[in-house]
Amino acid sequence: MYLERLALILETVGQKEEATVAEICHHTELPKPSAYRLVQELVGAGLLEPVARGRFALGSRLKRIVRSDHSDAALIEVVSPTLRQAAAAHGAAFFLSRQRGRAVEIIHVETPDTGVSFLHPGLGKRPLHACSCSKAVAAFSPDLLASKTLAGQLRAYTEFTLTRVEDLKAELDVIRQRGYAECLEEIERGMCSVAAPLSDTGPGATMSIGATGSTRVFTPDVRARLGTALSSMAQELSHHLSGAVGNGAPAMAAAPEAGA
Repeated sequence: MYLERLALILETVGQKEEATVAEICHHTELPKPSAYRLVQELVGAGLLEPVARGRFALGSRLKRIVRSDHSDAALIEVVSPTLRQAAAAHGAAFFLSRQRGRAVEIIHVETPDTGVSFLHPGLGKRPLHACSCSKAVAAFSPDLLASKTLAGQLRAYTEFTLTRVEDLKAELDVIRQRGYAECLEEIERGMCSVAAPLSDTGPGATMSIGATGSTRVFTPDVRARLGTALSSMAQELSHHLSGAVGNGAPAMAAAPEAGA
């Protein structure tokens, strides 16, 4: 009964595009107190979202769930050729990440044949405050951090990790302005990375691509050029994923040699 009521509310809002609690009650015959409580639960879960005073629409989380063309397998199929080309060209590891629930995970990595570059610690979740892939997503997905009480939860992995909420918020502002994020020895000494979201809105804001290498190779100039190049690559990939370009994988935007 509980799940059926939730489904009725989602169906009603989805069919009307937007609905008030009163409209939901009219179409579902739910009592107003029950409808209001269930709507608030759905908003808290990201399945509904307020779009105007008293009006609700389907939430971004639900939209991501039903976008089958954005499954891991579909994403990797489109993105991996571009990352593979970049890894071979620059002798560095390139990765694809996406938001998974309230975390960000690296779901695919392409490494060069030289074997001199690696991604540590491999696939899986990354701290929201200490990795470029996570910060690139968090900067453009405010709901990712909005539900979390950050104070006291920003673990220090190295002496360079941001552990103050004010510092993290300031860095996210910088990321939004320049379009890409950096991680400078924040999770492991001697290692750094650069990442850009696939877009600053929509499903692409929950995904990022990036590159990682040693601080010796990824100098400030190299990171800046890679950040710009990754932003261009991300834009092309975003257009491709949304069907705005042809069926082939997009060409990789020109980027500097990692050791330049």
